[in-house]
Amino acid sequence: MKKLLIFMMLMFFCNTQAQVLKKVYDELFKYSTLYVSGDISNSYENTVKDYFVERPADNNLYDIPEVIDVTEYYPFDYRIAFGIRRLGLFDYEVKSKHYYDGSESTVGLSAPTAAVRGFEYLFNFELERERGEEFKNSRYFIRHTGKYHIVKLEQREQGNIGFKYQSAELRARIPLGRKLSISAGAIYRTHSAETGTGYNPIEIWLNRTDTYVDAYGNVIEYPINRWYTLGFIYGYTDHFTKYTDIETGQERYDWIWKDSNGDIVAYSDIDFRNTIFGDLMNRWNEEQFAFIDDFGLISPIIGFDFYHNRNNFWTHIYGSYLPPYHKYIQGDIDFSYLNRNNYGKGGLKKDANLEQWEDYQFGAVIGWKIKRFGIFLEGEYTKFWDTEIYNSSIGINYRL
Repeated sequence: MKKLLIFMMLMFFCNTQAQVLKKVYDELFKYSTLYVSGDISNSYENTVKDYFVERPADNNLYDIPEVIDVTEYYPFDYRIAFGIRRLGLFDYEVKSKHYYDGSESTVGLSAPTAAVRGFEYLFNFELERERGEEFKNSRYFIRHTGKYHIVKLEQREQGNIGFKYQSAELRARIPLGRKLSISAGAIYRTHSAETGTGYNPIEIWLNRTDTYVDAYGNVIEYPINRWYTLGFIYGYTDHFTKYTDIETGQERYDWIWKDSNGDIVAYSDIDFRNTIFGDLMNRWNEEQFAFIDDFGLISPIIGFDFYHNRNNFWTHIYGSYLPPYHKYIQGDIDFSYLNRNNYGKGGLKKDANLEQWEDYQFGAVIGWKIKRFGIFLEGEYTKFWDTEIYNSSIGINYRL
């Protein structure tokens, strides 16, 4: 009897555990898809080649020169993606392929309300090369939609446009009939210092000034950081040089610039400024922005979804609006988006007013079937800070 009781308890425990695991599987992994994909394509090629004439090895300017092809050639473009997804599709969304490769655009990622209730997610990571530039794309998305609530976590990076942010939002949802729903709540977002700030480190550095009083009592203002001293910071040196015109005997003076290896990179100050200095300014800004921590802010958010679907007509219009009541809870507010218009050449203006702003996202998918004709209109527009992401398409089909 004792053995029988133990056996029955084990059977009950295993059955219960199996039911729990099945429930977890159904909730988290049923209908999900794992995928790995890649594609390769020809890169952009210039239609006109560029050439450069180089001095001969003996530096004799009048010997036969060497013609060098300096056309910029790019290696092949590629994209490698892998991930897992479990996203519901609206009725009008037709799966065009029998597989997923990570390049699909799903309305459910942007619309406040999902196509189905329950738990959805997308974890997608990509390595991409385009015109010789390599960058990373990623989108990690988790959402749970109920009859009266929406909870969403998202991290997104679009390397080719420098867009990167994280968000977490909680909304109350109110269905108004079977076609319309509205939602409202709060969203937490992050952004970097480069996003929409008016802070320009190199401009401020170049415009720093000081004063002195000359022998006549005049107050003279002068720049603390001469533009060319930026070259010294990055290892370039200038060497005073005299040029003499052999025919006229006229003399001219200028500066030859060399890099840290001692190679000549410019034969005058103006040459250095026109060729090397621009890259040094960008490098300076990147280094200064790296010292500034990312920002975090909380904003109210309201949204709506209108969805109507019939065999011959469907429309899905959705949107989210973030009114101008943003509160920063992370990061130095002096460099935040609130001060985007408060920087001058000398830095942050004193007693400047913080400026709020509006962010929003709207989209629409509309289609008609009129006998043999099909008409469709799709589009989406997102504005977060100074970053704009948009796409649209319109067309007419005729079935023969």
